[in-house]
Amino acid sequence: MFSYMGQRRKQAIHGRGAQSGAVPTRFGLAAREVDADWRDYVATLANEEGGPPVKLRTTVIEEHPKSILSFNRSPDIPFDRSINAYRGCEHGCIYCYARPTHAYHDLSPGLDFETRLFAKPDAAALLREALAKPKYRPRPIAMGTNTDPYQPIERRYRITRQVLELCLETRHPVTITTKSDRVLDDLDLLAEMARHRLAAVAISVTTLDPRLSGILEPRAASPAKRLAALGRLVAAGVPAHVSVAPIIPAITDEFMERILQEAAERGVRSASWIMLRLPHEVAPLFREWLDVHFPDRAAKVMHIVQSVRGNKDNDALFFERMKPHGVWADLFRARFHKARARFGIDNPELELDCSRFRPPETGGQLRLL
Repeated sequence: MFSYMGQRRKQAIHGRGAQSGAVPTRFGLAAREVDADWRDYVATLANEEGGPPVKLRTTVIEEHPKSILSFNRSPDIPFDRSINAYRGCEHGCIYCYARPTHAYHDLSPGLDFETRLFAKPDAAALLREALAKPKYRPRPIAMGTNTDPYQPIERRYRITRQVLELCLETRHPVTITTKSDRVLDDLDLLAEMARHRLAAVAISVTTLDPRLSGILEPRAASPAKRLAALGRLVAAGVPAHVSVAPIIPAITDEFMERILQEAAERGVRSASWIMLRLPHEVAPLFREWLDVHFPDRAAKVMHIVQSVRGNKDNDALFFERMKPHGVWADLFRARFHKARARFGIDNPELELDCSRFRPPETGGQLRLL
């Protein structure tokens, strides 16, 4: 079992994953004149020794894009289209590979990513327009590929639910990845979609220790709630998958077998694992998090991370980024497969049904047949 050992090098910002603003440099932001006061804002959150504790507030900006479906041609990703109802994520997972996307908005991948959020209330309407196009051909839409569709603000905006309602109406298949039991708010829709082979849900579980989860992914659902959600999905007939992700060596890898066991006991028969990835600004943010919470083992963690990533913090090459190499990677892989077999998680093939798709009605035009 892990322990919090060693003297922390700086005071932790409680309730958030990132411990600073992590000014992005890839787009020359640090050298540009900007109207926003976010750099001053970040400075006040530095929480220097002797400074008063700071309570961070979450703000949400409504965004109105012209389209909502994102398409990709990445050869090592099993989907070609996705929807992200939100930008940024209040869950605050320090390891989140999506953090660098906030830099595109001249915002920090650190604290801004988890406190300055964007919501897209027109998502369902935009999707309706996209699905109604004569040349549209259905393939499963992935939700939760960038930021979590069931982060706390979903309870207020219900954008994910609106998208699911449209997908049920049009018989369009959807896959969901989340680390929140809020997915159960839409169990009625998901169960109905599952009856038509239109939905599957993956829930990621990183640790079984609520204390560790509280600093690693501070505003995500507790591990117990996620496991309970997996059980309820299975009971409702929704294909459920547990993702042991990410594996953080010397911090979360000890929980791998127990997570698989707990999931199997709830009827889950599909599982995968993902090694920690540290693209762009995620690497310095994660290093800072280690210095705050695990100074006693920070060097060991990063040594193992680099050993599976070609002696780098991250390997962004296609087919390499998802497939760590080396002795440690082989060990994690062997442990996972052995535990999966032991607990009867056989990963049955799941193919969602695209043949039932029917284009939606638009502009008040009724379907003739």
